[in-house]
Amino acid sequence: MTPKDFRDNLLPTDSPRILSARGLDPFTYAKPILETPRAIALNAEWQTRYSEPFVGITADGNATPGLFELADEGFTVEGAVKAAEAFLATLDANQRDKASHAVDAPQWRGWYNPEIPFNDYGIRLENTSEQSHAAFLGLLAACTSAKGFVKIRNLLSANLYLGELYDLRNIMSEWTYHFLMFGEPSPTEPWGWSIYGHHVGFNCFIIGRQIVISPTFMGVEPNIIDRGNGNCFTLFEDEERLGLELMQSLAPELRDRATIYKLMEDPAMPPGRFNFADQRHLGGAFQDNRVIPLEGVRASEFTTAQRTKLMQLIETFIEHLPDAPRAAQLKRIASHLDETWWSWIGGSGDEDPFYFRIQSPVIMLEFDHHNGMWLTNEEPAKYHIHVISRIPNGNDYGKALLKLYRDKA
Repeated sequence: MTPKDFRDNLLPTDSPRILSARGLDPFTYAKPILETPRAIALNAEWQTRYSEPFVGITADGNATPGLFELADEGFTVEGAVKAAEAFLATLDANQRDKASHAVDAPQWRGWYNPEIPFNDYGIRLENTSEQSHAAFLGLLAACTSAKGFVKIRNLLSANLYLGELYDLRNIMSEWTYHFLMFGEPSPTEPWGWSIYGHHVGFNCFIIGRQIVISPTFMGVEPNIIDRGNGNCFTLFEDEERLGLELMQSLAPELRDRATIYKLMEDPAMPPGRFNFADQRHLGGAFQDNRVIPLEGVRASEFTTAQRTKLMQLIETFIEHLPDAPRAAQLKRIASHLDETWWSWIGGSGDEDPFYFRIQSPVIMLEFDHHNGMWLTNEEPAKYHIHVISRIPNGNDYGKALLKLYRDKA
């Protein structure tokens, strides 16, 4: 099944699901959905995890100490501060108050990825002015690489595209997202911001000339956006291509060991390994403390060419980081390459849907082809993609750096 097939799986425009959602604001739309048994159970599970003290994702339940340090990693913090202040200046007093949280507030961990609002933290960008929208894009540009800015901008546009396909721009648009500010923008003190909603979760922590953008959730359905006006783009091509190339390059014995399940929904999976919300993902929303055992094969068994390919693949997941901080993170990841594990679910033929995970002490990356949510395909297809990045062992949301900063004070 190729990405161009997605139009064969569009819901009928007169389907009850579409008609019942049209014209409603996101919270009114969500109310009956959140009252269903499945949503109640999911929300209860999420809230239980949200209330747990933060530890971070680990391989065995114990966070490894000493992996992170305060450093000058070349982030241009002055530009980010200026952009954040300019954005806040576009908000009225009530909006600024609702958006603002302490730098260590629990709301960092309240992000989610459906179009259904599961909470009302922060402010909703669709309720802010066009001036605020432009200023937010300025903040985004100040905290990302040029390529990363385009990528996140395209993710927001892709959400609008799905809304356009069904005339549901009331619940899926470029601006149907929560925005939260943490701490006060400062060139020296810790602060940050987050945006989250359908197919986007982006948590940005800043401390001086250091920036941590983690966790991130990025998704798209469909992955080819073509409005017929020349504005056409495809998302996650490099992650998909390089991941498949790496898997196909492995010797058969190594490929077999890397394949932890042969089927995308494999009967051999234990309870909880697959679920309707995350499918094969392990590091999704409200999974901040999940224990994720190392699986597959270690990069220490790869050839030099395969290790190079792995690092190229890793960079596609973190290309949103500004250039100097990205170089620092890649150096840190490379120093743990022998401790990095590669695992795979599904087939590795050119047309097969698949999942893969890269996991080391300082990075965890997941790629997954999903079943349809707003499309009708009941099997995973290459035009519905979710991509997650995490920093294990306690540095999601920059929490390890914040602790070091406070211990030093």
